Amino acid sequence: MANEIVVGYDGSDCSKAALDAAAKLATELKSKLVLVFGYEPYRVGGEIQDHRKALEERGEVVTSEGMERAKGKGAEAEVALVDRESVDALMSVADARDARMIVVGTYGEHPLKGAILGSTPYKLVQLSETPVLVVRG
Repeated sequence: MANEIVVGYDGSDCSKAALDAAAKLATELKSKLVLVFGYEPYRVGGEIQDHRKALEERGEVVTSEGMERAKGKGAEAEVALVDRESVDALMSVADARDARMIVVGTYGEHPLKGAILGSTPYKLVQLSETPVLVVRG
């Protein structure tokens, strides 16, 4: 098993909580963090390439901030910007790296809302073969 922890990071408060928890685990387990930002744009409209580029640029900004946060907590980290929807991005990176776990944040919404609307944490818990740690933001 690879010694990496994949963490979903988009700059939101709940992803910051997930990153903090993942950084703590990474230092304790002597693991490397992989900050994943999935940025697949909606598949409508003629400006999809502009939208994709804007999302990628946003990902570069927030993951750069995330890298500084991880390093400040003493964790070794790298970034993976993935042109896929967040759940697919996290699972594909975790699978490709044979990661020990995926860490994501949640706003603490009711589980029924996550099931109906399809939140990232809910989907990961249901679909991922890699263990998932959900951190309340």
